[in-house]
Amino acid sequence: MSLKPVNPLVKLALEFAPLGVFFIANSRFGIFVATAIFMAAILIALAVSYALLRKLPIMALVSAVVVVVFGGLTLALHDDLFIKMKPTIVNGLFGAALLIGLAFDRPLLPLVLDQVLTLTPAGWRKLTWRWAVFFLVLAALNEFVWRNFSTDTWVNFKVFGTMPLTLIFALAQTPLILRHGEETQGG
Repeated sequence: MSLKPVNPLVKLALEFAPLGVFFIANSRFGIFVATAIFMAAILIALAVSYALLRKLPIMALVSAVVVVVFGGLTLALHDDLFIKMKPTIVNGLFGAALLIGLAFDRPLLPLVLDQVLTLTPAGWRKLTWRWAVFFLVLAALNEFVWRNFSTDTWVNFKVFGTMPLTLIFALAQTPLILRHGEETQGG
């Protein structure tokens, strides 16, 4: 049974909605209630994703596992350090995994984006390198912000800094994608 393609805006909403819910909950109830709500929201988004796609996107799955583990530690130990470290760990893992794939001449980005993009092998290598570095920069930025600013400032950065930076970075890759796009047969 073939499923209908899912609208890209629905996919985007499933990825970013839990973060929006986290921001709103933090502003109204504080970091601990927001963490519990974030955990629930990310699991709901993962379930909806699975219902629509009949598979779990790898990045969403890794993020959900880390949110549940570190959110659970945040709640169990009543210490917001763990939820603040989550973006550092997720982005660090993604960046390191992409670099390791490149080191073994096996770019991993096509596993995530192959249905969205068709690139030459050189294009995949360049795009993978750029995303790896970007994820590591996001990890470093998260460390800087949570260690030097208030929890509310960190939450604002996570929502209003990380999301726009990611979208701007993704859009900035358009020239590379256009330059290294493989032509489809039958034109």
